[in-house]
Amino acid sequence: MSHHKGDKSSPPRPATMPSTENQATHLPPGAAEQLLDNMDVLVYVADMETHELLYVNEYGRAIWGEPRGRHCWEVLQNRTSPCPFCTNDQLVDDRGIPSGPHVWEFRNESNHRWYQCRDRAMRWPDGRLVRMEVATDITERKAAEEAAEEARRRADSLAREDVLTGLNNRRAFLERADLLLAAARRHQQPVAAILLDLDWFKHINDQYGHGAGDVVLQAVGEVIRSEGRQTDPSGRLGGEEFAIVMADASVDQARTLAERLRRRLAALAIESDGACLSVTASFGVATLSDPTETISTLLGRADQAMYRAKLAGRNRVEVA
Repeated sequence: MSHHKGDKSSPPRPATMPSTENQATHLPPGAAEQLLDNMDVLVYVADMETHELLYVNEYGRAIWGEPRGRHCWEVLQNRTSPCPFCTNDQLVDDRGIPSGPHVWEFRNESNHRWYQCRDRAMRWPDGRLVRMEVATDITERKAAEEAAEEARRRADSLAREDVLTGLNNRRAFLERADLLLAAARRHQQPVAAILLDLDWFKHINDQYGHGAGDVVLQAVGEVIRSEGRQTDPSGRLGGEEFAIVMADASVDQARTLAERLRRRLAALAIESDGACLSVTASFGVATLSDPTETISTLLGRADQAMYRAKLAGRNRVEVA
């Protein structure tokens, strides 16, 4: 058949040219395994009934060795029995038909590294049901996450802790005291508050310096922490003022604790830069007088009692 001049029709494609569609959807023999062996993640296949390892890619073999027909829990986890965290039952539906992929994270029992795993059930060429897992090492990411979480916890702790004494700061103390008061109301329990203010503390700062004053505050914090109950919030409200709120405590119990604290503080001999410092404190005690009373008004009455102790000569306990 002849072609007229100017005919722009394309010549027929040779019959031997492979189609683009076949090139895109079919891999040459051995290419699939080559691709898997060049991945920097673990890929393995295990029989879901017997747990026999049927395939492990090069990444996995380099870490855990050749499978040689052993169980997945033997090779990958160095266990003597199936893993209690095995995901096989999450990969099939109630009829045993493969469902969607299951993504999870865990720490390997053999090498103690963290992995994000993507598991899926599928049919092996011989018809048996197998699990294919793709596991990515996320150890460094986990370490960064844990470091960030620890930094967050530390920052939160510093935001709630009086750095000098280690006691609750004002904000944290009031939050904990509010929670204690709410619980005491629910259980119809008495609540007591102790407020203490160091005597002549300004004189210590003026005569020995603020460094010496800090040492005294630290010593006071240690006494309060050692004498108080762990369940009772205590804190430094600011300057040289401290407070304790006691759950399920009578006025006599609160007065007894205040007297014990007063005696221990008065007996302190605090060393600071060659000087031996002493300190006393005035205490005010108050108990919940009304079920509707707030922690603020309770502390306010304890504060009034504490000022009466100051006016009566200091180094004493007064009850509201």
